[in-house]
Amino acid sequence: MSGGRVDLEVDDIEQRASAGALPSWDDVESLVQAAYERNRTVDDGEVADYIPILGEADPALFGVAVVEVDGRVHDAGDVDRRFSIQSISKAFVYALVCEELGHRPVLERIGVNNTGLPFNSVMAIELNDGHPLNPMVNAGAIATTALVPGDDADAQWAFIVEGLSRFAGRTLELDDVVYRSEAATNQRNRAIAGLLESYGRLDRDPLETVDLYTKQCALLVSAHDLAVMGATLADGGLNPVTGVQVVSPEVCRDTLAVLAASGLYERSGEWLFEIGLPGKSGVAGGIVTVSPGKAGIGTYSPRLDSAGNSVRGQRATAHLARSLGLNIFASTTHEPSTERSRP
Repeated sequence: MSGGRVDLEVDDIEQRASAGALPSWDDVESLVQAAYERNRTVDDGEVADYIPILGEADPALFGVAVVEVDGRVHDAGDVDRRFSIQSISKAFVYALVCEELGHRPVLERIGVNNTGLPFNSVMAIELNDGHPLNPMVNAGAIATTALVPGDDADAQWAFIVEGLSRFAGRTLELDDVVYRSEAATNQRNRAIAGLLESYGRLDRDPLETVDLYTKQCALLVSAHDLAVMGATLADGGLNPVTGVQVVSPEVCRDTLAVLAASGLYERSGEWLFEIGLPGKSGVAGGIVTVSPGKAGIGTYSPRLDSAGNSVRGQRATAHLARSLGLNIFASTTHEPSTERSRP
């Protein structure tokens, strides 16, 4: 037992997955279109404007993509429109760091519990003696970025871009306008990094680390890219488009567990209760959702709820979780057998 955490001692037990199967290709295709059509005129929510450049996004944009683990693609709407990945990058940088350092070192350094507070909360750090509780809030994400391997910031940046590009199946590019806009308004993240340093939680320069984190959030993706990235996590780290093993199945398990607990900010519990899948949102309007063993879902719509989650994206994902039978907590009553015998 370390730091109050129980060692379950199950590392020698094989991890098995019960994946099931999606409906037929035609059914998935029609259901993706239905989820898009049902929600494309929803005008609830507001475009993020606390980062000036994000406030310029067209609120009418909306795309829904599903990529199956065998590489089959289902797209509807503005799935190729590129936007900054923002906080969704946290999930994939976390996976890359776990791949490099291993399960337990990252667990001890970052944590996995939901804060129940906003993603940029300083109070959550102070209440926990400087320990970032999970990698999906800014404090944990900054601490995770500090763990990225590399002799200097340039080497770390190259590692991040190359790793996230392998998840997406294509080379991702930096949106320099978004990066500069965020860098000019990230005083709170700089304060968070300084606080983490004061508690001995950062081994690198805090300002360099925040700059690196800001850059990773400004990488450009599309809803289709997010679906490919989600499908890679769904299939044990194997990219279904390129056939490249990006991370291990064990890392995928760890990443999806964190997303299930904390991927939708302080609304994570509601998301898991209603949708029942690991997911991660970003304030540019993207959401990636993972159905283990089945598919990745990527959505894009800039109108956000008060927690920073895309309204149309949540609604479309909920539609697909139900109609495709993806909710990991859902079950149906089995047909009772008239005879039961011991094997």
